[in-house]
Amino acid sequence: MSTGIRSKAEKHAWGRRVLAELKEELDRLEAADSLHIPVEPGGWWHQYVCSRHHAELLFDPAERDAQSFLCPHGCRIEGEAYRGAWLVFKHQSLARAALQAAAVYAASREASYALLAKRIIAGYARQFPGYPVHPDAQPWMLKGRAFHQALTEAIWSTTLLRACLLLYDEGVAWTEAEREAIDGYLRLLETSMTEYRHILIHERRNAENNYTAWLNAALSCVYAVKGDRGGLLALIAGEGGWKHHLSIGVKPDQLEFEGSTYYHVFVLRAYLISAEMAERFGIDLYDAEGTAGQSMSGMFDVLAALADDRGVLPALHDGPVERLPYAREIAEIMEIGLGRYRQPGIVPILREAYRQMGDPDGARCQLEALLYGEGEDPGARRFGESAAAGTNAAGCTDSGETGLQRDSRLLPDSGFVLGRRASNALSFLADFGPHGGSHGHYDKLHLTLMHRETAFAPDFGMVPYGSELRKQWFAETASHNTVSLGGASQAAHTGSCLRFEETAAHTYVWLRSEGAYPGCRMDRHLLLTDRWLLDWFEVAAGEVASIEWWMHPVVPVEAEAVPAGVETRTEQPPDEDGFYRLAIDGEWQRLPVVKRYGAVAPVGSARELRLTYKVPGGGRIYHTALLRPGDEAYAVRTPGTSVDPSRPLTALLHRRQGRSARFVHVYSAGARTALKEMPSGAIQVESAGEIRICELTEQGLTVIGGERHE
Repeated sequence: MSTGIRSKAEKHAWGRRVLAELKEELDRLEAADSLHIPVEPGGWWHQYVCSRHHAELLFDPAERDAQSFLCPHGCRIEGEAYRGAWLVFKHQSLARAALQAAAVYAASREASYALLAKRIIAGYARQFPGYPVHPDAQPWMLKGRAFHQALTEAIWSTTLLRACLLLYDEGVAWTEAEREAIDGYLRLLETSMTEYRHILIHERRNAENNYTAWLNAALSCVYAVKGDRGGLLALIAGEGGWKHHLSIGVKPDQLEFEGSTYYHVFVLRAYLISAEMAERFGIDLYDAEGTAGQSMSGMFDVLAALADDRGVLPALHDGPVERLPYAREIAEIMEIGLGRYRQPGIVPILREAYRQMGDPDGARCQLEALLYGEGEDPGARRFGESAAAGTNAAGCTDSGETGLQRDSRLLPDSGFVLGRRASNALSFLADFGPHGGSHGHYDKLHLTLMHRETAFAPDFGMVPYGSELRKQWFAETASHNTVSLGGASQAAHTGSCLRFEETAAHTYVWLRSEGAYPGCRMDRHLLLTDRWLLDWFEVAAGEVASIEWWMHPVVPVEAEAVPAGVETRTEQPPDEDGFYRLAIDGEWQRLPVVKRYGAVAPVGSARELRLTYKVPGGGRIYHTALLRPGDEAYAVRTPGTSVDPSRPLTALLHRRQGRSARFVHVYSAGARTALKEMPSGAIQVESAGEIRICELTEQGLTVIGGERHE
């Protein structure tokens, strides 16, 4: 690794630029006298969240010590839990500083940076034996020493030990006292990680847990530093080991078993660290496969399929929408994946990660670039294009600056389906699969709607787990683009995909849920053509209920067109006191209603509610909803995204009281699309003079037409 680091700084302009940035950052931290190891162990980072705004608190690595903590909105917060969470960030930032200093030394040969890295590594090695098994950890946790969780300890230790290995590779000399301290740290860490693995795999019978991948990664680093090839081989091959975990922790369709993009990245990063350590012994894990064909290459491929056209990964189930440490993790694994597997879909995700890390053009920056980047900078405007059309320096076929032409995809084991068409700026991602265990949401038949230029109606992901909104909003049905009954969330269950087809004319998906509520069946039909997306949602509730269809755009409404004869009133809620009520965890929560579009008259035909959204860059999304007799529609104020829930959004609630409901909506990006319900119950869709008739049958949605009207 070290020779490659030096070569990058000598050969590439981006390498020299990043090296200078990393040196400047370390020098600034040293000048602030902030690179000192706190004596106290860390707590649980998820508690580093404002109880008022539910936003993650700010952390400055240049701060040597802190007793009060700042919210992005100006709140000052104190308390032991916040202090413990701050210490997690501080210890992690110091481990990162050690790895950064080792990388700067490898690139520059300036001895001061090697001394800095050694000081931090040896300091932690001396201090670690003094930490008891954490007395303040929560009962459900595997308890660590330096942190509440053994999981956090494993992640932190891999950073320290990678720094140690990099210095070893560079031939840096250690004193006898330093070697003894490191040997003692390794013995204690190996004992702890081995014990935690035994508890998880053999006592709790939970080998597939994402913890296991990280305990394996930490032990792999221990064996690499010790030169223990036998220990590493046993770890790879045993129960809960690298190969076994790949087979049970990843579905055959290549997505991590919890159905969370965040935890997929999390586990893949642990796998890659183990593979890096194995390679030091001549053992190749990069092309290894699980029993059902699972592989790291496949795990990269499914991420490329899930990402939107800008390279943004969806926040499926638990996980942040956007967060700096997460962006760094994405950049790390994508740099490694690009170098190993040369997959073209990696490039847009890598660019987006670097944009989130601070470079507006998505160019390489920060430590991950210097450690793992290879070849030309993927953030360059025309990344590595050769004279041969569309072939870049990474050996990838690139259809343009921002991405590739990608098809629709069904992930049958994880229960997600993507719909894309090259000529339509809109695409979708729908969820019908397993709940996702402790990281799942009550969101079956959720629809994520994307535009090429922006997110339109995404999954909001999850706030830090210390926030009350984790259970009071973000995991609940009403926060997703799906259907709830009576203000209550769905039960944890698995839906099904009854049809998935892609033809020259359209992409069609039929999804079903029969376990959300007793006696309730829900069917969502999604039809994507080259012009529009039809969303037809049928609900048979089984008994009289308030049937609630939710959509949560993050793009504000630019214009509204309300059906003729329907009164639009502000602050006219479904309930008399101005709120819409949701039943969450046995308690009633209230969401303010800001507008009622009016109940459609109980007789007569369905009418169109038309909404227009302005997309960044000048485009528009046109949304048309059929309001049938007895339907109601409301604009409801909700918490914002998981990045900052205190910045409210406005959701569309389409509601009907009864035993059944039909919700028909259509979206288009080029021109307004019109809907009309015919006497037979079929739906007429008209766009740019072209008419199609959509009808539900026992086989699903059938489409007739293509007739053009001038």
